[in-house]
Amino acid sequence: MTSPLTDTTADQEMLDLEKHDCVERVQWVLNTPKPPGLGDELMEIAVSWRNKIPFLNKEYAWKDELFSMLQTTFPILSWCQNYKATKFKHDLLAGLTLASLCIPQSIGYATLAKLDPQYGLYTSVVPPLIYAVMGTSREIAIGPVAVISLLLSSMVQKLQDPVANPIAYQKLVLTATFFAGTFQAAFGLLRSGFLVDFLSHAAIVGFMAGAAFVIGLQQLKGLLGITHFTDKTDVISVMKAVWSSFHHPWNPYNFILGCSFLIFILITRFLVRRNRKLFWLPAIAPLISVILATLIVFLTKADKHGVKIVKHIKGGLNPSSVHQLQFNGPHVGEVAKIGLIVSIIALTEAIAVGRSFAAIKGYHLDGNKEMVAMGFMNIIGSFTSCYVATGSFSRTAVNFSAGCETAVSNIVMAITVFISLELFTRLLYYTPIAILASIILSALPGLIDLNEAYNIWKVDKLDFLACIGAFLGVLFATVEIGLLVAVTISFAKIILVSIRPGTETLGRLPGSDMFGDVNQYPMAVKTPGVLIMRLKSALLCFANAKSVRERIMKWIIEEEKDSERNAEKTIQVVILDISNLMDIDTSGIASLEELHKNLDSNGMKLAIANPRWQVIHKLKLANFVGKIGGRVYLSVVEAMDSFSI
Repeated sequence: MTSPLTDTTADQEMLDLEKHDCVERVQWVLNTPKPPGLGDELMEIAVSWRNKIPFLNKEYAWKDELFSMLQTTFPILSWCQNYKATKFKHDLLAGLTLASLCIPQSIGYATLAKLDPQYGLYTSVVPPLIYAVMGTSREIAIGPVAVISLLLSSMVQKLQDPVANPIAYQKLVLTATFFAGTFQAAFGLLRSGFLVDFLSHAAIVGFMAGAAFVIGLQQLKGLLGITHFTDKTDVISVMKAVWSSFHHPWNPYNFILGCSFLIFILITRFLVRRNRKLFWLPAIAPLISVILATLIVFLTKADKHGVKIVKHIKGGLNPSSVHQLQFNGPHVGEVAKIGLIVSIIALTEAIAVGRSFAAIKGYHLDGNKEMVAMGFMNIIGSFTSCYVATGSFSRTAVNFSAGCETAVSNIVMAITVFISLELFTRLLYYTPIAILASIILSALPGLIDLNEAYNIWKVDKLDFLACIGAFLGVLFATVEIGLLVAVTISFAKIILVSIRPGTETLGRLPGSDMFGDVNQYPMAVKTPGVLIMRLKSALLCFANAKSVRERIMKWIIEEEKDSERNAEKTIQVVILDISNLMDIDTSGIASLEELHKNLDSNGMKLAIANPRWQVIHKLKLANFVGKIGGRVYLSVVEAMDSFSI
C-alpha cells in the first residue's frame, strides 16, 4: 500500500514532466526553420521540370524516360496498348451517334459565330483528332459550342463587320483562336490552372444561363426569317429588332418549318426520359430534321417562296489558314484580349464537363494536361481553318450514353464529319436556316440550371449575387460586361472573406480539451480570468488590422463589465488563437504590438496560440515574440496550462 507522501511526490514529478514537455513544445514553435520563399518554390518547379526531361536527367536510362515523357504528353500511347476490339465496337457506335448530332449542330454554331457553315464542320475534324491523341478524358466530345460561338461573334464583330468584310472578320476569328490556344497551352505548361478558377461555379451558372437566353434571342432572326437584325446581343436591342420586323412584310413559312422540327426534337428528348434505351433518338433527331427539312424545301421549291436556305457549303478537307493569321494588324492587341477571355471560358466549360463524367466513371482527370491538350488542338486548329473548339456538355452526354470507352469515339466522329465534307455538302444546299435555328434552340435548355441556381441562393447569398450579376450583365448589357461583373463579384468575395475582421470568443467544450466558439456551442465553458479569442481572417494586413484590434479591445471591455457584474475574477490573460491566420504584414504586426501595449497598461498579459509557419517567422523577425515575453504556444490548451488556469 502506497503512502500519501509517495502519491504527492509522483504527482509533483508528473506535473514537472508536463511543464518540461510544454516548455519544449514552445521551443518547437519558436525554433522553426525559415519558411520557403517564392524563389524556393520557383526552384522546386524548375527541378521538377528538369527531372521530366530525359536528356537532363542522368539517373535513369534516357530511352525509358523519353518513352515515359511521350506517354505523359500523348496519353494515347498508354491506353492504346490495352485497346481491344470490344472497346472499338462501343467507340464506333458512340462516334457515329456523336457525328449525327455534331454535323447539324456544327453548321448551326458556325452561323452563330457569323462564319460560313463549313467552318463549323472543319472545327469538328481537326481538334477532336488532336485531343484524342493528347487529352485525358475518355468521354468528352470536342467541337464548336454555342457559348464560345456567341463570345467570338459578339466581340470580334466590334473590330470588323462580318457582313461588310467577311474575309477580314474570318482572319480575326482565326487569329483569336490561335491566341486562345496559346494561352490555354501556357496555362497548362506553367501549371496555372488556378487562373480558370477565378470564374466561380456560381458565376459560370449565371453566365451560361444568360448566354442561353441571348443565343435563343439571336436565333429569332433565323426562325422568323428576319433580313435586317441588330448586331447587339442585349435583350432590349434584340426585342426592338424583332418588334420592328413585324412592321415589315415577313414570311411565316420559316417560322412554321423551324417550330415544327423544334417540337419534334423536344419530343424525342421527352421520350428518352421515359425510356433510356432510346438514347440514340434525340442524338439523331437534329440530323433527321436537317434531312427532312432539306427534302421539303427542295421538293416544294420553298426557297422561291421566302424560305431562307444555307445555299453553298464548301466541301473538302480543311484548307490551310496559316497565311490568314494576323499578328501585325491594328487590332492584334484586342484580338489577343479576346483570345484570353475565350480561352478561359472554353477551359472552364471543358474541364467542368470532363471532370463530371470522369467522376461517374471513377478516374482522375489531370487539369493541366487538359489545358495543354486544349491549347495545342486550338493552335493547330487555327492553322487548319478551325475556330475555338472545346468540350460540349450535350454531345458529351450523348457520347457517354452511347457507351464510349475511349477517345476513339472522337476519332470516329471526326472521320465521319470529314467524309460528309467530302461527299455530302452539296446535298445541304437547300437546308433552311430556320432548321439550324431550331437545332441551336433545342440545345439551350441544357445551359440553364434552375435547380443549381436555387441551391446557390440557399447556401451562399454572395455566390448567388455573382450568379445573378453574370446573368443580368449578359442579358441586359454585353457578354464581356457579364463576365466582368461575375469576375469582379468573385474577386470581391475572395477579398471580403480573406480580410473580413472576424473574431470569436472561445470556451472549453465539456469533457474535452477542445475549444469552440461560444455562440456556435452554447455549452462551451469560459474560464474565469481568461479571455480566449480566435481570429477568423486568413490575412491580418493594412486593410483589417485596425478593425481586428478594435474588436478585440471591445470584447475585453465587455468581458470586464460582465465580470464585475457577476463578481467574477477580472481578466488577467488574453489568449489569441491565430490558427486561421495564414499571413501577416507590417501593419498587422504593428496592430498586435499596440494591442499588447494596451493590455499591458491594464495589467493583462497577451499570449499567442498555434501560429502558422509564415506568421511566427515574421513575428520573430519583428521581435514581437520577445516583447510579449515569449508567450507563444502550440495550442490553446498548452497556453492555459502554462498559466496554471
